[in-house]
Amino acid sequence: MLTDADYTVNASGARRAKKRTAMESSSGDGQSSLRSSGRQVNVRTKRCNNPPPGQTKRKAIDTEEEEDQSEKKYRRCEKAGCSATYPVCFASASERCAKNGYTSRWYHLSCGEHFCNECFDHYYRSHKDGYETYASWKRVWTGNGKSEPSLKAFMADQQLPYWVQCTKPDCGKWRQLTKEIQLTASLAATYRCGMKFNNVKTEGPDQCSLPEDLRVAEVIDSWWHSMLILPPLFKDSPASPFLTAYYPDCVGMSPSGSTSNHSHAELRAEHCRAVPPQIPGLCPYFQPFYQPNECGKALCVRPDMMELDELYEFPEFSRDPTMYLALRNLILASWHRDCKEVLTPQNCAPHIIVRGLVRVRCVQEMDRVLHFMTRKGLINTGVLSVKQPLLPERYHNKNVIVIGAGASGLAAARQLQNFGMQVVMLEASERIGGRVWDDTSLGGVTVGRGAQIVNGCVNNPIALMSEQLSINMHKLGERCDLFQEGGSATDPAIDKRMDFHFNAILDVVSEWRKDKSQNQDTPLGEKIQEVYKTFLQESGVQFSQLEEKVLQFHLSNLEYACGSTLEQVSARSWDHNEFFAQFSGDHTLLTEGYSSVLNKLAEGLDIRIKSPVQAIDYSGDIVKVTSSNGTQWTAQKVLVTVPLTLLQKNIIQFNPPLPERKLKAIHSLGAGLIEKVALQFPFRFWDSKIQGADYFGHIPPSPDKRGMFGVFYDMDPQGKRSVLMSVITGEAVPSIRDMEDKDVADQCMMVLRELFKEQDVPEPVKYFVTRWSRDMWSQMSYSFVKTGGSGEAYDIVAEDVQGKVFFAGEATNRHFPQTVTGAYLSGVREASKIAAL
Repeated sequence: MLTDADYTVNASGARRAKKRTAMESSSGDGQSSLRSSGRQVNVRTKRCNNPPPGQTKRKAIDTEEEEDQSEKKYRRCEKAGCSATYPVCFASASERCAKNGYTSRWYHLSCGEHFCNECFDHYYRSHKDGYETYASWKRVWTGNGKSEPSLKAFMADQQLPYWVQCTKPDCGKWRQLTKEIQLTASLAATYRCGMKFNNVKTEGPDQCSLPEDLRVAEVIDSWWHSMLILPPLFKDSPASPFLTAYYPDCVGMSPSGSTSNHSHAELRAEHCRAVPPQIPGLCPYFQPFYQPNECGKALCVRPDMMELDELYEFPEFSRDPTMYLALRNLILASWHRDCKEVLTPQNCAPHIIVRGLVRVRCVQEMDRVLHFMTRKGLINTGVLSVKQPLLPERYHNKNVIVIGAGASGLAAARQLQNFGMQVVMLEASERIGGRVWDDTSLGGVTVGRGAQIVNGCVNNPIALMSEQLSINMHKLGERCDLFQEGGSATDPAIDKRMDFHFNAILDVVSEWRKDKSQNQDTPLGEKIQEVYKTFLQESGVQFSQLEEKVLQFHLSNLEYACGSTLEQVSARSWDHNEFFAQFSGDHTLLTEGYSSVLNKLAEGLDIRIKSPVQAIDYSGDIVKVTSSNGTQWTAQKVLVTVPLTLLQKNIIQFNPPLPERKLKAIHSLGAGLIEKVALQFPFRFWDSKIQGADYFGHIPPSPDKRGMFGVFYDMDPQGKRSVLMSVITGEAVPSIRDMEDKDVADQCMMVLRELFKEQDVPEPVKYFVTRWSRDMWSQMSYSFVKTGGSGEAYDIVAEDVQGKVFFAGEATNRHFPQTVTGAYLSGVREASKIAAL
């Protein structure tokens, strides 16, 4: 096998060739080197006397014949476009190996990597010594993989030498390892030029001073990738444990390096199951890859397929995405294995274990893929502490103003600052968090005046940030006993029956809307009543009084979900986001509150509180932002994250005015409103009746009482402190608007005493009532689609204006509206857009 030195002066596997020439020079014997088209030739000139006339022609003919004889000793690579004029066999497997000489055929793996026909026969012919090695590999490959186990695949997977990069900061040169050395992640992470192996001393002073193989320089060229015969398949990829149900070669991994021993039948059986693999030490909420036959899971990627935005960013991988998939899957798996540290090319590259020069190309591409995934918020996101910018310097030349320090604004500002941009946040109120506002006044128990529940934790960025901060999330149980005023518990069979009928009504509404246009829309409440009456008339079913009340409870829950009375909500688009993949898994209570996450996001950001913005002028190249006290800021980009209500009421004046299309979308959405009441008691009087459930329901005594304290939550899952929280929804919200807090608390106590009539219910020690309708800088809870509107409005509200003014917030997230998760992701989305421009 040739060593590094054989290649230090020849590009693309070209060998040194000596040719005679008829050229004469009077300068005497000498040598000079010429390089052309990846080929180096030494031309020797001979000194001679003037030949006699008549000998000149014979001399020229002899020289031509000599050159023809010389050419027959070598053979070019037959691959069109290959730059290797004189290939060299990397295998050296056969005793008759052509080395750098003549062979009847060269087999091309890449420009610079070939094996001769003699080495091909050594493994391919059944009577040859190498056949059993190839046959054994072939059995493993066909048992685990899906692609053809060709001899070229064998050579690429088993015989090509590894390449490794020197880790000295002032070197970074690539070196070819000898054939017997196996590359590991630890070796790749520590390799230095001249490193000793097997106690063999490396001679010479400074090994880093030796020139790099010239073939390495060619690898970065786009044509080199196009000349690659086989895509790279990684061994021992960090993604491997995540993807055991896939054929390895379909997701960028080598079947020979697969740790599983699945047969084809076993793999197909795995394909029929959509059970995520259990990986020791991994947070169970981290499921970044779809399993075969699985769908409808938010923030999940197909490990065997590129997404549309990936194809747009990396069109060169559209024909064969294997290299991209191998890199992306490796990066995504590495991030989820350790989301508390910044993922860099330096700590990803050692895990790229693949033979041949293609490893050089993979490491080079790693930078691009990793920066793309960082910009998109797929990795290196959340509350990560960053010491230096995550993106290259070309992204640092922007300054951005973010208006509003709620979840979306903080998410965007954190991302942009981590990218290396200059960010200033302007917050109108005297606190950050927006509609996240945690209260600890009730005996130290954290109660969210706004959001506190995480709906669906699998792949939820809130779960990611909780993992980064080591915050425990309390899984909410499914049990919710329904109690009637008077104290009796509702028979679960009745609850189940009415839940079935309630969902059947919604199914009929879903069927009705399939062929309805936007102008045929009707209020959801009106449609539900219509379907309900039709059902009673046609079926002849009569519900009992209790069953009617249980139905009212479910309608109250629907108003809680919509944040509005059902008379305002679109029957056609009330659940528009359900057409997209949603977050699955546990529903959890953030016992430490969302503030624990948002406060960490805010660390190190330049936030100016009490700075309400009055005007945004984007008529020039620079955007001017003016606050209500006349202070003015300027930036290249401005991100507006204020609640929908403030946009509807024109609290901020835009110059020029926002496009009519955007204004129409803003007003087609509704500003939902719910309120909360929380009470602290001297002891947990409810424990004996609730028996450890996280919440319990209140059956309204009549339709006009619907929405008044429909559900009560136990705010201390540990069962040590005594705090209950309840919600006020639908028509009940305006009914308490002008009431004093004490009167609201008294009404809540009346309900509790009815539900626990068999015992003494103590007076609350302390309580609070939220007033989001009066909050000057919120005036709402979360958005919904009004009658006559559509889910598309969320996308239109999210559109930037002239590439200068951007918008984020839950009311700009069509997939995940109404949630802190949706708000956060909208901020990440806009940060990515701003960075990309």
